[in-house]
Amino acid sequence: MSKIIPFKAVRPTSDKVSLVTCRNYDDYSSAELAAWLSFNPYSFLHVIHPAYMHSQKITLDKRFKGVAHKYQDFKEDGIFMEEDKSVFFLYEIKTKTQSFTGIVAGTSIDDYKNNVIKKHEDTLQYRVEYFKDYLHQTGFNTEPVLITYPDNETLSDWIFKKKKSQPIYNFSTTNKEKHQLWKIETDEEIAWLAKQFEEIPELYIADGHHRSASAEMLYDEDSHLGNENLNYFMSFLIAESQVKIYEFNRIIRDLNGYSKEDFLEKLSEHFIIKDKEQELWKPQSKFEFGMYLDGSFYALFYKINDNFKNQNSILTNLDAQILYDKVLQPLLGIEDLRNDERIEYIPGKQSIATIKELVDEGEFEVGFMLYPSDISEIKALADNNLIMPPKSTYIEPKFRSGLMVYEL
Repeated sequence: MSKIIPFKAVRPTSDKVSLVTCRNYDDYSSAELAAWLSFNPYSFLHVIHPAYMHSQKITLDKRFKGVAHKYQDFKEDGIFMEEDKSVFFLYEIKTKTQSFTGIVAGTSIDDYKNNVIKKHEDTLQYRVEYFKDYLHQTGFNTEPVLITYPDNETLSDWIFKKKKSQPIYNFSTTNKEKHQLWKIETDEEIAWLAKQFEEIPELYIADGHHRSASAEMLYDEDSHLGNENLNYFMSFLIAESQVKIYEFNRIIRDLNGYSKEDFLEKLSEHFIIKDKEQELWKPQSKFEFGMYLDGSFYALFYKINDNFKNQNSILTNLDAQILYDKVLQPLLGIEDLRNDERIEYIPGKQSIATIKELVDEGEFEVGFMLYPSDISEIKALADNNLIMPPKSTYIEPKFRSGLMVYEL
């Protein structure tokens, strides 16, 4: 049984929403940040990172207080408004090739603690503590956790009908996405929607493991203060079939002392290797890997014996784990996938020509392309309390910062 609640959202006024909302802060280059902050006084980037040009010279405590003050300025200036009552929202994102629709709601810390909301990624303690301190100091969150639920015909029909009504937001962004938002505010609709989720036994985190862990840590530290909002965290709930999962590809700075010939020979112990020369080849199915080395693309087909799938666990059957177990760790000497400076990651939605360019420029020696995981693998790992290797998945949709604020 899953529990969701409506909440009193703070959000931009309709006339300014397209100016306020922004991509995740880390998605912007320095030049883009400077441009947006210089020419758009309404951008939520002003809130996320006040005093941008001097941010490296101030303490975290001062930075977080600056965020809180700038957020209050936006409210006082009438850029943000607060709902009169607690509501749910229906939110749609349309790109050139994809359409995502989900429900924005509060999800339960108790469900998270009791594994009703399941996880598949590990977290870094320092990042969890960093974001917990951010929440504590600023008093708000604008980045919901992306959570999936099993496809449900009743909910799908309701969403289809709801989207025929007039949205409260209908705007486009400079990255050519269209965004629409509907408010679910009648007592009947709120009760009905909450009831639908009560009948769903389990939910799965797709993206936002650090955010949910930070919300739990803040609850553990401050729940004695009696703030009911700490019992929940904002989530974007979306049907499993709506989620788009990309791989993270890997680029490595050196061959750990191997010559090209010796490295290929070592790889042949576990892979059938086909030289694709200049063909921009990428894996077509599970247990296939692409490689770019010394000006050529290679197809690597993992050698699977008859009993491999049955004798190995869900985790060891995962392509990202196979690459680590057979190549990255034993051959290239990469132990720590999160912190080793010899490895970097490229989201699978970027062209593999990007990998070719980075290797050809000489800073990296070899690149590996993976086949993306699917939702069934993610769920199987979560159901068995297993953790994916770092940077295994890049998941969409991505929520716009500043579109919705959950105050603590």
